[in-house]
Amino acid sequence: MSVSMTILIDIAEFRSARFAPVLPEESQVNPQVYGAELAYWIAQELAKRGLASSYPESEDWGWYVEWSTPEGAEFAFHCGNAEGRKDHWCIALRRFGRKWFGQDQPPFTDAAEWVDALKASLEAEPSITALKWYGLDSLQA
Repeated sequence: MSVSMTILIDIAEFRSARFAPVLPEESQVNPQVYGAELAYWIAQELAKRGLASSYPESEDWGWYVEWSTPEGAEFAFHCGNAEGRKDHWCIALRRFGRKWFGQDQPPFTDAAEWVDALKASLEAEPSITALKWYGLDSLQA
């Protein structure tokens, strides 16, 4: 699938015990599906850098925070754990189409300011190890 049709791209993967779930398993979105603590941390880190997002929300697969750029492009960071683990995390960037059926998607690069802020936050967090940063470098749309 071409990048122009893609709505979701992986941008980071890492390990950290800091974002392990605080609440018991029966309180989670789904069994072994975590990410609330990571999503709240991301929202707070973005706010510290002057970038407003939504409060985190959950889906069956994990958690996300959304935002709009000043130009009106809409994006979200999707946060979740890997393989049912409580110390292995993945973050993806999603773009939302501006027309019916997801048409007229903004370029991923329109989210660069938020992506750069996320990268800086992840790199500054001492509990994070084995950070694999995919970012936006390979994209052209």
